[in-house]
Amino acid sequence: MNAKRKSIIIVPVVVLLVALSLTVVFSENLATHAVKDPSNKLTRVACLGDSITNSTGYPEQLQSLLGNGSVVGNFGVNGATVNLNSNNPYYYDLTYRDARNFLPTTVIIMLGTNDARSDNYQKISTFTANYERLLNRTQRWNSTQQIFLVIPPPIFNNTLDLNSTSYVNGVIPRIRQIASDLGLPLIDVYTPLIDHPEYFPDGVHLNSQGAQIIANTIYQAITMNSKDS
Repeated sequence: MNAKRKSIIIVPVVVLLVALSLTVVFSENLATHAVKDPSNKLTRVACLGDSITNSTGYPEQLQSLLGNGSVVGNFGVNGATVNLNSNNPYYYDLTYRDARNFLPTTVIIMLGTNDARSDNYQKISTFTANYERLLNRTQRWNSTQQIFLVIPPPIFNNTLDLNSTSYVNGVIPRIRQIASDLGLPLIDVYTPLIDHPEYFPDGVHLNSQGAQIIANTIYQAITMNSKDS
């Protein structure tokens, strides 16, 4: 009788101890992978851009990296341009309004690729003024949000009428200058991808491997900036 009573008492205790140990390990793992954001700048992250944002999946991969403490919104528009005189300026798209209504604490803007298309590039002289107009409007959404400009990925041989020379010589220098003039942090995803044409099935859009590099690069930049805030 006593032996049976002991076994009835001991088994639940052992199970309880195992459960508690697993809970501790699980909690430690969560703490290890949690994004430390003392400034709360990464609570709501809005990704603005063209089809490289909308279709490649990098915002979803960025969400995985940031974890449950952040909400990442994909506000990409296929074919969108900085230039206001194109067929598809981002500034006038309803998605831009949706990005504002998302109430972001961090805004990531990756535009400029479609401005290297031959018909759009004819108006490159207005690129800087148009981009600054977009940014000035975005800055009025929230006085405490942080905005990052992104130099988009390289352009390789393609059938989309996007010119790499125009992009490198005309678009990228203007993005760099705008970031400098407005004092905005700049993220470069061009450089880590320039030696990987294999990640660009059509010469412009990235596969999942390329999109992961974009997500990783942006993640490192915005989390580092959050720690420094």
